[in-house]
Amino acid sequence: MSDTLKENKMGIMPVNRLLVGMAVPMVLSMLMQALYNVVDSIFVGRFDQNALSAVTMAFPAQTLMIALAAGTGVGVNALLSYSLGKKDYASANKAATHGIFLSLCSALLFCILGLTLAESFYRWQISAKEWRENPETCRQIIRYGKDYLSIVTVFSLGIYQQVTLERLLQSTGKTFYAMITQTTGAVLNIFLDYILVFGKLGFAPMGAKGAAIATVIGQWTAMIFALILNVCKNKEISLSFRGFRIDWAVIRTIFRVGLPSIIMQAISSVVTFVLNKLLNGFSQVAVNAFGIYFKLQSFIFMPVFGVNNGMVPIIAYNYGARHKKRILDTMKLSYLIAGSIMAVGTIVFLAFPKQLLSLFCKPESLDDLARYGVPCLRIICVHFVVAAFSIITISVFQALGNGFYSMIVSLCRQLVILLPVALFMGLVMKNVDLVWLSYPIAEIASASMCAYFLARIYKKNLKDLPD
Repeated sequence: MSDTLKENKMGIMPVNRLLVGMAVPMVLSMLMQALYNVVDSIFVGRFDQNALSAVTMAFPAQTLMIALAAGTGVGVNALLSYSLGKKDYASANKAATHGIFLSLCSALLFCILGLTLAESFYRWQISAKEWRENPETCRQIIRYGKDYLSIVTVFSLGIYQQVTLERLLQSTGKTFYAMITQTTGAVLNIFLDYILVFGKLGFAPMGAKGAAIATVIGQWTAMIFALILNVCKNKEISLSFRGFRIDWAVIRTIFRVGLPSIIMQAISSVVTFVLNKLLNGFSQVAVNAFGIYFKLQSFIFMPVFGVNNGMVPIIAYNYGARHKKRILDTMKLSYLIAGSIMAVGTIVFLAFPKQLLSLFCKPESLDDLARYGVPCLRIICVHFVVAAFSIITISVFQALGNGFYSMIVSLCRQLVILLPVALFMGLVMKNVDLVWLSYPIAEIASASMCAYFLARIYKKNLKDLPD
């Protein structure tokens, strides 16, 4: 066995260099993903505000898809990194092959849902008030939405396999290759967006349908690149399916860690769905403003998630190798980087809200959009720095195999605090600006819970480890 397999760099390289080296490619690739998300909505918004509404209202369904992909990936990542830390290469290979198998199952599930429920998904989000006042607008949104959502769900195999295969690269420290796959898919997506949404190079203008086709092509391209890189460059694991048999113990282990992440993001999907319906009762423009916030905040949150993706395998590996100091040093540096990113985002959102909104509409629509969008951006962004602490801490829980804490925090944050506060502000106080305040309130509560659970997990899992 080679020296590389005897000791992975995650167990010996200085933590500062290691985290930066692993996180920077992921941050850059996440920024590229965020750029794609924003550009996608910019093109669609400038094509037609109703098309933007359709893409915005698809967000809960796409969040649910990503929840299943990313949550399963978290479990695979943690099990694979932990197995490599223990030099158990057979278990690492099982984690990899079962991750790919589970992604196939997920894609099949959403293909069926997309074929049967796409139109109903949009009808459920539109309020009775909006149907009464703007019936033709509602019908057009549904037409755009059905085209968009059907395509991204039926062809979801690309995103599921892409996420899984990139997680395999991340688990063995090859984040640079994961960056290549994500960047390739995102760049192609942006290029095709412009061509297909507006109808360039001989194509007819497709609007929302064009955005969906561009998204799917980008995802499948990234999937193919990720598969090639895993086969050619990821020598620490084997993706052979010869003699493959389902090992329910492996699946249980993956979901023991990953299920809380799936539930957390799935809850976020449900909350967004309900908030879309709540905001639709004020105006469809309020829904668009909320959707634009999510696109813009991805520029701030995606780099933090990139830090997470670099951090999790380091902590999981060193927990398996029983290296306490390396775990704590990784956590401290992650908090510092994430907090700094969030602080910059807060300043930008507070200083330039109208300029940011102007990217997503024609000039004649800006004032109407700004009426809802400016308060939305300025109020919600005040929780960014606090959110940095929660995001990093939740991922620490998962890396240490305690995803249950992550699930509890997310359940309380979104279902016990955020959603009830938002519904109270919208239905009782009847003030859309106060609805935005539910996010900072929920994040403060979430951070408090994270601090409490972090103290508990340190005492139970880390305190007695050797330095």
